[in-house]
Amino acid sequence: MLKKILRAVTVGIAAWPFAAASSLAASPKSIDATLTIHADKPGAKIDANIYGQFMEHLGRNVYEGIWVGENSPIPNTRGFRNDTIAALKKIKVPVLRWPGGCFADEYHWRDGIGERSKRPHRVNTHWGGVIEPNEFGTHEFFELAEMLGAKTYLAVNVGSGTVQEMAEWIEYITSPSESTLAKERRANGRDKPWKLDYVGVGNEPWGCGGDMNAQYYSDEYKKYALNIKTPRDNRPIEVASGPYGDGYDWTETVMKNAVKQMGALALHYYTLPSGSFDTPKKGPALNFTEADWIITLKHTLSIDEMIRKHSAIMDKHDPEKKVGLYVDEWGSWYDVEPGTNPGFLFQQNTLRDAVLAGLNLNVFHSHAERVRMTNIAQMINVLQAMILTDKEKMLLTPTYHVFDMYLPFQDSTSLASEVSAPEYKLGDVTIPSVSVSAARAANGSLVLALVNTDPNKGATVKTKIAGAAPKKATGRVLTSAAMNTHNTFDKPDALQPAAFNGAKRKGDEWSIELPAKSVVVVTLD
Repeated sequence: MLKKILRAVTVGIAAWPFAAASSLAASPKSIDATLTIHADKPGAKIDANIYGQFMEHLGRNVYEGIWVGENSPIPNTRGFRNDTIAALKKIKVPVLRWPGGCFADEYHWRDGIGERSKRPHRVNTHWGGVIEPNEFGTHEFFELAEMLGAKTYLAVNVGSGTVQEMAEWIEYITSPSESTLAKERRANGRDKPWKLDYVGVGNEPWGCGGDMNAQYYSDEYKKYALNIKTPRDNRPIEVASGPYGDGYDWTETVMKNAVKQMGALALHYYTLPSGSFDTPKKGPALNFTEADWIITLKHTLSIDEMIRKHSAIMDKHDPEKKVGLYVDEWGSWYDVEPGTNPGFLFQQNTLRDAVLAGLNLNVFHSHAERVRMTNIAQMINVLQAMILTDKEKMLLTPTYHVFDMYLPFQDSTSLASEVSAPEYKLGDVTIPSVSVSAARAANGSLVLALVNTDPNKGATVKTKIAGAAPKKATGRVLTSAAMNTHNTFDKPDALQPAAFNGAKRKGDEWSIELPAKSVVVVTLD
């Protein structure tokens, strides 16, 4: 089954604006859109880290999702379940953020080293009040990263930890010396230091990470950053905690006071159909209406304005753009699935989430000059997950398939493009109908990602390419007849990519036929 699910792909993608689509068959109603791609105007690099993942000790993300232990009947390699490892390797996870999230600010690293049977059991006060056995700790995280070929991104404990605790953890991880901490690491089974790529100083310090104001956090950040001491050849990028959503005052204060000590600033934003965490109900993951569909996508597109405004503030204090903007928590957040632990944040994943993922990725590409990492929340069994498991069963979500389709964008070069299309409107809510991203892939191919937000109409996208004359097209499409189509453990292949043959060349123009409610990735050579 896994081999079937993880079949090879020939696809491509890139850019940002919008149009519309139909179903796999020709739609009786279709709209006309135009697209111009400037292959002769390369832009910023689309960093592979934009496709980063986030794993927190939350629900069944770590335990069962990735870690089952060596004695589990679920096929595993040194405790890591084989099926999820294979699936994550397939999408080339570039960077992995751990251990949280809110959990990071109650995590003490010494709980997770040494003989597993002797590690302390703690109460996970943030997520369901369940027992945290600490079977998955520092050694397991870095081994997982090495198995996946992913960079490492630690969120260190500022909310309930100390500078000394952080400094000792980093020495334990990175020191090649004969220090007591380096010797302890060796005694626990790891001779050579690990590569530490990113260190996030706290998590959401304005909330679960300490209830701090921006000035106070800026001072704390500088103190912690000063004590991130590693060998020169293993120096991590230091990441300051930024705001949630439109918290522009936080960005202004932190950039003003700590920009010299920063390598990046983190931003969090979740998409809720309700638009706010203040309402009792966020919105259903499965049984939603077209009104829910369009308002959810409208809320997700707000990330574009947020990134533009945060970037403008960063430009004022960092005109050379040395500091990256990391959207290290993003994705959809719905009401939990009925009958599941509310603290586990388990939700289903539909075609709506695939479209939502494509829209966000296209936005991130369009801001690649400043946005150099994002981390979708979260990797397995939590919120907008790549993978869902049920004991020995595993399935790939529609969002996973979008990440798979978008693989050519990792470390590609963005290309300028303009799209013109009618808007998609329902009631008094209006959004762009077609979103496009264009890029030059690392292998030289021209890749396009096109998202049609209209669930009823297809789109014909007349495309002109300046500075290139490709002769052939290959691609894939993700769509379905129903807005809430999703994969289940009984039907894990209900929604998966199909070959896309809707790109035709006539003279110097390409015509790309987008189905309704679809994500399409096309490679032009």
